[in-house]
Amino acid sequence: MSTGNFDTETGLARLTMMERIRAFEEHARIAAVDEGLVLGAIHLCIGQEAVATAVIESLRRDDYITSTHRGHGHTLAKGADPVAMMQELLGRAGGCCGGKGGSMHIADFGVGMLGANGVVSANITIAAGAAHGVKLLGGDQICVCFFGDGAANRGPFLEGINWAGVFDLPILFVCEDNQYSASTLTSDMTSGDVGGRARALGLHTVEADGNDVTALAATARELVGRVRETGTPAFLHAKTYRLDGHTYFDPATYRPEGEADAVAATRDPIMKLRDALAQAGVAAGEMDVLRDKARAEMTAALDAARDAEWPADGSVFDNVQDVGSPVREAF
Repeated sequence: MSTGNFDTETGLARLTMMERIRAFEEHARIAAVDEGLVLGAIHLCIGQEAVATAVIESLRRDDYITSTHRGHGHTLAKGADPVAMMQELLGRAGGCCGGKGGSMHIADFGVGMLGANGVVSANITIAAGAAHGVKLLGGDQICVCFFGDGAANRGPFLEGINWAGVFDLPILFVCEDNQYSASTLTSDMTSGDVGGRARALGLHTVEADGNDVTALAATARELVGRVRETGTPAFLHAKTYRLDGHTYFDPATYRPEGEADAVAATRDPIMKLRDALAQAGVAAGEMDVLRDKARAEMTAALDAARDAEWPADGSVFDNVQDVGSPVREAF
């Protein structure tokens, strides 16, 4: 249903996805902090839900994405099963990577999610390779590469974008700019601007508000369509903000006092969409139901993951490639 210029049905669908992403992250934090069930760091995307929701809604199931170490939201939005995802975080056998990838390397090839990556910017060249593979095979899929603002200061950023531009690859680069590179303000360590670098390499580049899911979805739909039609790369610089620290145990004391609270009160993407829906006539209770369903879904996912079996001892070397001694092979 549309009310005035606002499509409430689409708005509610986007709100559902953002609530699911946030609920997953909140339950992942429960598993890690309250219950100590996650070994290693997890990086939450609370506050950044609009980017994954807006961009991925324009993709097909057979399109590909690559993600960062902060990849739960992208994985869920691409269609992965939250139970398998939660099992993966807890290292259980039913996880989407058999419990061996964990949070920072979560993947689900079945939905075109080629993997998160614990190495900052490493997914950029992987995405370029995937897009080049699509072109060589004559496919019509596209690849979307999500990365953070800090990745723009590492070598694979230049290498991957240059490769995509030189070979006209069907890829949309999405810089999810949350303003901080781990514990450092990105503006203090970045010369110029990220979008300017993409333009200098010849890519069609658009800047957008990464916390306005309605406007961002329209921009993403145009860019996805452009990449699919022309088979050439494009670049989206989405400016957002992470409300939590870099990792779940990071108190983020490097940020000015009150900064995160101010953003949460004025720019939270879920709050912004709820306000727009309310202005279009959607009752708060209807939106609350979506939030409650998302929380119940992720409570069930965590319960299932907590009760799942550990990988069998004999499976430790499964999926590990043995090519012999590199010394023996090389010399």
